[in-house]
Amino acid sequence: MNSQKIILKNALIIYAGIVIYFLITKILGLDEVSELRFLNFVFVLWGVNNAIKTNMDVNKENLYINNFSVGIATSIFSVAFTILGLIIYVGFIEPSFMSVLENSSFWGKDLNLIMVIFALAIEGIASSVICSFVLMQYYKNYSIPEVIL
Repeated sequence: MNSQKIILKNALIIYAGIVIYFLITKILGLDEVSELRFLNFVFVLWGVNNAIKTNMDVNKENLYINNFSVGIATSIFSVAFTILGLIIYVGFIEPSFMSVLENSSFWGKDLNLIMVIFALAIEGIASSVICSFVLMQYYKNYSIPEVIL
């Protein structure tokens, strides 16, 4: 499996996890609890970890920078998918969600969709690098299992 397939597969899994989590919080009436949004990081961490480990095991990739790049690309693609999902959700499904964001202590007042997208992109890229770097500290000494025929 090439790296691009690993990246896209895991990015879509992260995105699906975040969407399902968001829908569950919405159904339970917890969508206004902004602190619960930090649990999105669990999905990102799991997906990036899975992408790096799959790249190492399936592609026998052992170079630090290549696996680091796979981790970053996976989470950046998931951020892009999430931003697209937010645009669709706020633009077509529930425009009043912007008021939920404004009322949270995290975002502040007088928000517009462009500001939220920009903030999510910056936060997502920063967390992508941090998450990938932290995981690569674990995997830098990981040895690829050899297949004995």
